[in-house]
Amino acid sequence: MITYLVTGCAGFIGTTFVHFMLSRYTDIKIVNLDALTYAGNLENLKDIEDDERHIFVHGNICDKELVAGLMARYDPDFIINFAAESHVDRSISGPEIFVTTNVMGTVNLLQQAKNAWYDAGQKTWKPGKKYVQVSTDEVYGALGPEGFFTETTPLDPHSPYSASKASADHFVKAFHDTYGMPVNITRCSNNYGMYQFPEKLIPLMINNTKNHKPLPVYGDGMQIRDWLFVEDHCRAIDLVTSAGRPGEVYNIGGHNERTNIFIVKTIIQQMSEKLHDPEINESLIRHVEDRLGHDRRYGIDPSKIRADLGWYPETAFEDGIVKTIDWYLANETWMERVTSGEYQQYYERMYKNR
Repeated sequence: MITYLVTGCAGFIGTTFVHFMLSRYTDIKIVNLDALTYAGNLENLKDIEDDERHIFVHGNICDKELVAGLMARYDPDFIINFAAESHVDRSISGPEIFVTTNVMGTVNLLQQAKNAWYDAGQKTWKPGKKYVQVSTDEVYGALGPEGFFTETTPLDPHSPYSASKASADHFVKAFHDTYGMPVNITRCSNNYGMYQFPEKLIPLMINNTKNHKPLPVYGDGMQIRDWLFVEDHCRAIDLVTSAGRPGEVYNIGGHNERTNIFIVKTIIQQMSEKLHDPEINESLIRHVEDRLGHDRRYGIDPSKIRADLGWYPETAFEDGIVKTIDWYLANETWMERVTSGEYQQYYERMYKNR
């Protein structure tokens, strides 16, 4: 049985990854370490509470004793680090927690993995072990109207969030270069899909249109992002974990470049048609002052992961956005509980006596 220590599995991408892996493999165990901050929702994993292959641990990746204990108890084959503070606006107003979680937390995971997996006397690593850092294309900075980010594009982060992720990536690379730690770094474009916390663009717009609330759009809305359906991303991470060449970086992109205003107008159209509601229209759009340091365009070149591992995005944006909207409409109670904060009481109800 292959054992994974996966951090941040109560969040958006981590939740999807756990479901993806447990549905795909029978001979695995996933130890899920999550601090359950505002964006972590244990209810996302309610359907696998009784699955013996999934072990939930409430804790912080910065906790040295906790991580060391998990390494000793479960001896994971792979560590996959999803845990991160990830909202750019929050990083602008309060950058310190981004340094603590994204940088210091990553360093702690790396150090505890090294303590468990590395024989300093022989300078050898236990066979079959690997650390995978889930990063972001934002570490590259901004692109002009043409070209794409490749794995050799210099890092040039522009927000406290992306700076913290770039710093973490440098530490991962340093552990590989200094100690020979088997690692991979993945850098993905903007994810969308089910379970995403409604501070992010797509779920925010879905929720606001449904409730006839204003749709805030930064600046002129012409910022371009490469949108990646979250299940495609999880499939890529699985491939990188099992077959990626140690020490390599892999860009994961959706080949779905769209402007923010296009995304908003698409959601308006889809929601109006699905709900048969003429009041959902473009009059809800409100252009607001642009975000500080807002990068104009991101675009990923995923040719390396396709050539090395055979991965490619299977979900076109036109299909993925429909699946996403349908999920949120079918899970209105989930959205209501998340936006009201009720979901944060779930852990106490379910686990306080365990």
